[in-house]
Amino acid sequence: MPRKKVGPYLALVITTAVVSLAYRLLVATHYEQTALMFIGLPTLLAVLLAYLPASKTATGMIMRGITLFLLLLGILFIEGFICIVMAAPLFYAIGFIIGIFVDRSRVQRDMNRFRVVILPVLLLMSLEGVTGWLSFPRDEVVVVEQWTSMKPEEAWEELSVGPDFDLSRLPLFLRMGFPMPREIDGTGLEVGDNWRIHFAGGEGKPGDLTAEVVVSGEGRARVVKQDDTSHIAHWLDWQEAEWELIPERGGTRVRLTMRYERLLDPAWYFKPIERYGVRKAGEYFLQETYQ
Repeated sequence: MPRKKVGPYLALVITTAVVSLAYRLLVATHYEQTALMFIGLPTLLAVLLAYLPASKTATGMIMRGITLFLLLLGILFIEGFICIVMAAPLFYAIGFIIGIFVDRSRVQRDMNRFRVVILPVLLLMSLEGVTGWLSFPRDEVVVVEQWTSMKPEEAWEELSVGPDFDLSRLPLFLRMGFPMPREIDGTGLEVGDNWRIHFAGGEGKPGDLTAEVVVSGEGRARVVKQDDTSHIAHWLDWQEAEWELIPERGGTRVRLTMRYERLLDPAWYFKPIERYGVRKAGEYFLQETYQ
């Protein structure tokens, strides 16, 4: 291949290597859950790619470079591929925005708008989660309900036994690579009783979510997390779960309220994703309990 054609690809590989080192640095300094990872890193990658030589358009080069970088991460961290899939839309969106502005600036021969407006905004957004005063509230509450033809006392008894997880009925979203609930065991719904859900498969090593019953009686039970060694704790921090059994004509309405702390930034991107995942998990729990 002629040297002029080799040059851009060599520069692309070097750029990808530099950004990979930046990724390693973020992980080593425990900033991999902040916006520095999901906005700052793709911004760095896109800016470096935008100025590679002999590229017809900055946007095209950025898209190719981001694809190469994500594929390399997928090869190196196969178990973390779900994280790459979830982050990919952010990487491509930021790369596209930077590429469009760079291409327009080249045509108009004026980079001031890009340097003065776009870059400062992206850099400011990258600091979310790095400091508390640049972070949004993390406490989240998700409520799901299911109706059952059981009487309240029968529904309570069924809840005290716990669900029998059938992974074939696990929602599609939760089968994308997340740890899956394999088994559950507990001692009942009296105050002081303990429960354990074992997660295995998907991303990360197997681990357990353990909780203790702190409120029980009058059709209401609340458990508080004691420990979480599953990989789910990398994305969110469970706080507690509460069940309410509401008598209705012909049956019982079971309401499950789940509280957790969001650990991933930026909030505008990961908050709706996590709330959707928690909602599907709660619906699955009730479904498997009262099937």
